[in-house]
Amino acid sequence: MRIDTKRGRAALPIRPAPYFEKLAKGRALGYRKLAEDRGTWVARYASDDGRTPDGKLKLTQANKSLAEWSPTFDYDQAVEAARAWFKDMDSGITGVTEDGDVVTVERACQRYVEDRQRVKGQAAANDADKRFERTVYGSEKYSCDAIAGMKLAKVRAHHISAWRARLPGLSKGSVNRTTSVLRAALMLAVNDGLAGAEIALELRKVKQYKNVSNRRSLFLDRAQRRRLIDAGTGAVRNLVEAAALTGCRAGELTHALCKHFDARQQTLTVKGNTGQRAVLLAPAAVELFSRLTAARKPDDLLLVRDDGKQWQHSDWDELVREAAKSAQLPTGTVLYTLRHSWITEALMGGLSTLEVSKITGTSLVMIQQHYGHLVSTTASERLAKLQLT
Repeated sequence: MRIDTKRGRAALPIRPAPYFEKLAKGRALGYRKLAEDRGTWVARYASDDGRTPDGKLKLTQANKSLAEWSPTFDYDQAVEAARAWFKDMDSGITGVTEDGDVVTVERACQRYVEDRQRVKGQAAANDADKRFERTVYGSEKYSCDAIAGMKLAKVRAHHISAWRARLPGLSKGSVNRTTSVLRAALMLAVNDGLAGAEIALELRKVKQYKNVSNRRSLFLDRAQRRRLIDAGTGAVRNLVEAAALTGCRAGELTHALCKHFDARQQTLTVKGNTGQRAVLLAPAAVELFSRLTAARKPDDLLLVRDDGKQWQHSDWDELVREAAKSAQLPTGTVLYTLRHSWITEALMGGLSTLEVSKITGTSLVMIQQHYGHLVSTTASERLAKLQLT
């Protein structure tokens, strides 16, 4: 009874139990014949793990379905796949968590969120969870993606590529960032011994989109910004208006306290990636923050969610998207679009790159790199108006 040749398999009776061939001690490859022209490859593993305290022999035994027979997955490919699985089993990689859960893509993502919570804190965990909620395992608002329930051990590059192509309405830059987070989640499972190294090899095959400009090209004019503000309600309206009027990063605004607003000096002190700075405010921003701080304690947060709690990273994403859709704004409008629009408006309105750099907490190099074309255009227009002779 041979399973290594087409003629040998053809001579086998059809039966549900596999026909096994020994590859090594405790290692076997089997063929389950389902029909005359159809069957599946199965690997069987057995290992002597020593003895229990009472002297009984400990054995690890497991079977794994590899794939259905096809011209491209014949005996040689089945042997290769079986040996790769044997290697994982010898290394303790079972594809099952310590709680006995089979590691699916969804479970790997959930474990990554838990890891971010321990290592990086709530903000990083919340950001990853929001991304996965939108693109992997779904929620009440998002349908579950087909990749969510897939066993991690079976994930291949073409599955990741197909998932990436289904991502809803994201720019290539956003797709790259989301793919990076998924890759990190799956690699954590590999590093924790829950999946084999072949997953890492598959992930390397999925290349990021190239020539994706980091420049924020989506600009909202004044009327569009006003429509976005008016489309929001409650807490998100306040956050959107604050972002539109100051050009601050969302995290800088959501961590600011009431005492950080100085109505007399017309400034808001924020702390972000570039340290602490005092942001010079336009009259409309002074009016907004005066209203928000009225009858509030100095140590109260300046901007909070509708439930009174602090905004967490990405809490506002869907709310802003809904407001943008309601305001009939371009697809891809997010809260950061308002920062880009503020910088663009400020440069086109005559503020120098140094002034914009100080207000927004962005280096002169970055301003020149991403907005230098605006400065050149404005300078050309001013130069044309000069009477030099």
